[in-house]
Amino acid sequence: MARIALGVNMEFARHDDKSFEWSVEKAAELGYEYVEPMVHWGRELLSEAGYFHSVSMLDDPYRIKRICEKAGVKVSALSSHTPLCKPEISVEYLKQAVRFAYECGVPIVNTDEGPKPAWTTEEEDHVLMRYVLHEAVAVAEPRGIEIGLEMHQQYSKTIAGLDRIYGLVDSAAIGINFDTGNSFLGGEDPVAWLEHCKDRLIHLHAKDISIGQADAERGKVTGTPVGCACGEGVTDWAKIIEVCRSVDRDEIVFSVECGTVEQAARSIEHLRALI
Repeated sequence: MARIALGVNMEFARHDDKSFEWSVEKAAELGYEYVEPMVHWGRELLSEAGYFHSVSMLDDPYRIKRICEKAGVKVSALSSHTPLCKPEISVEYLKQAVRFAYECGVPIVNTDEGPKPAWTTEEEDHVLMRYVLHEAVAVAEPRGIEIGLEMHQQYSKTIAGLDRIYGLVDSAAIGINFDTGNSFLGGEDPVAWLEHCKDRLIHLHAKDISIGQADAERGKVTGTPVGCACGEGVTDWAKIIEVCRSVDRDEIVFSVECGTVEQAARSIEHLRALI
């Protein structure tokens, strides 16, 4: 039986225009045990100036490690989403994310297939994704890092579509980062989908979808950046928790994906009461 731990994706601090350091300290203040940092390539103004939470992979990986240790939180995964259908971007980005995660002691990197090129066919896209995942697995396996595939774009928005991507490469390093909100918006039943893939589950994005967004977007989009506060939308958290507890893994981290500090505070209060 898996223990359920509560974490938060750094997106909760996006609209506060604060640094990674501030965001980690705020997550700890709210009571979260884990955080999920977002990493990027190169350098950009907002993060360098301390106005955004993302961390450059040109930084010292120990920056993440030191900040989180100081705040008393752990890192559940790196948010390292890159378009797997575009190998000119994703091969080196994902390999660097794996190496970065290994050095700062993070066990999982999360990604999805991303927006596809305009000119490729579906079959070509799956060949491209297979190539990228093979290259990433070659770096991940010897380091003991897992790659979490998330439902978030054109192919992974259905159960069969995500299964096909998962099956492109036979490796224990590949698992599922289940997103409760994206699975719902794609038109599937999140609880049934989670039950279907629980043997491959390694991490969970705890994203609730408001009734208004559900009515306007379900079946029309492939995902959404963040949701509303957990407990204030359509997600059946009691059933999600029940399925996750049955997973044959020591721990599953629920990484809350919401848009504000206030929503993160309400989310942890709601989930704690259920867990």
